[in-house]
Amino acid sequence: MTRLTGSALRVTVFIGENDTWHHKPLYTEIVHRAHTAGLAGASVFRGIEGFGASSLIHTTRLLSLSEDLPVAIVIVDTEERVRAFLPQLDELVGEGLVILDECEVIRYVGRVDEPGETGVKGKRSL
Repeated sequence: MTRLTGSALRVTVFIGENDTWHHKPLYTEIVHRAHTAGLAGASVFRGIEGFGASSLIHTTRLLSLSEDLPVAIVIVDTEERVRAFLPQLDELVGEGLVILDECEVIRYVGRVDEPGETGVKGKRSL
């Protein structure tokens, strides 16, 4: 388990939910690469309304033609690990926004699964 406390960097990637990488959602590729890189964690948040550099508003409101809602992927880890991961984001994100923020991790504790408990959805711990 990765240990993380104190000073850290938060990278937030803003893309559209319809953005893809090799025929799968781009946010999925980013999360899986962050996991493979051993980063402390990554979460994906789906927005209900927003616009970006194109100035086209995307919304969940009824009668709206837009279904490409905004998505934010948030990753937090040490500065060294996050900066080492940035070239992968440069490769993946063709349209969107990538920002870095300094932050302080107060508490980072994972769940310890008992044998037979479900860890990742549908997967059992051994």
